[in-house]
Amino acid sequence: MRVIKIMTVLVIGSIGFFCCKTKDNTSGQQQAKEKQISANEKKFITSFEQWNQTLEPLVSAHRGGPYPGFPENAIETFQNIVNQTPTVIECDVSMTKDSVLVLMHDRNLDRTTTGEGAIKEATFTELQQLTLVDNDGNKTSFKIPTLDEVLAWGKGKVLFTLDVKRGVPYDKVIEAVEKHNAVSYAAVITYRIQDAVEVHKLNKDVIISVSAGSEGALEQIEKAELPVDKLLGFVGTRQPEKSHYEKLKKFGIRTILGTLGNLDKSAVAKGDDNVYLTYIENGANIIATDRPLEVVKVLAEAKK
Repeated sequence: MRVIKIMTVLVIGSIGFFCCKTKDNTSGQQQAKEKQISANEKKFITSFEQWNQTLEPLVSAHRGGPYPGFPENAIETFQNIVNQTPTVIECDVSMTKDSVLVLMHDRNLDRTTTGEGAIKEATFTELQQLTLVDNDGNKTSFKIPTLDEVLAWGKGKVLFTLDVKRGVPYDKVIEAVEKHNAVSYAAVITYRIQDAVEVHKLNKDVIISVSAGSEGALEQIEKAELPVDKLLGFVGTRQPEKSHYEKLKKFGIRTILGTLGNLDKSAVAKGDDNVYLTYIENGANIIATDRPLEVVKVLAEAKK
């Protein structure tokens, strides 16, 4: 298998589907906005095997693309986006006291649910008594989903990148991915090279997101001899030099730029969403963002 150590160059295109805005209470206005993305622009890509066949950038919805009325890490939020546009869903995998894998970003339940306390101290039965809260603090009727439910729902609809939270065993996540035959559409996010190696040992076909924002990170990837066709290189949440993208391209690794946080906020503050086009031009294959609607809109307009 080709690995970075032998510096094999793969010709890999970026993916061509976008995440769009979810619905809020102003349904009439929202419907008008949804029409901005026409049906012929909906190019559903539902497996990583299709990934290499496209030449357009990918927009990844951080925490599933929450908007007013739709909380993060909820199946209803994912469905709301899929109703409007093809997408990739980035979501967070946590574990309950009784070892059930569920979606939750925070260690505690306080911010995103009607409950309180650490998720690791609550059983799944107890979690089912709660409902999710959107980012404006509004209660919804939506429940905390299990990873099993999410993977079953997503088959044939989306790609996933699974952010495995601290303390969650990778073998349990891979077990769930294999159970649902989701290897073709569910990638696993890692932050340490040893975790990437562990995931690859558990299943050699799983796509793995690895930290690739520095020279040191690239050296670690090379030494680990991981197959480049199974890697996504996360370059961080700051725009790297174009030369860094070029190095990753020579390695054959597709790249993810996280605009979530400061880069998204900067675009809002400056009123300049065209900056996302610059990120793509510099070499980002995937934009992981808290503003999926705004990013997909500017990319769609650039294609006209």
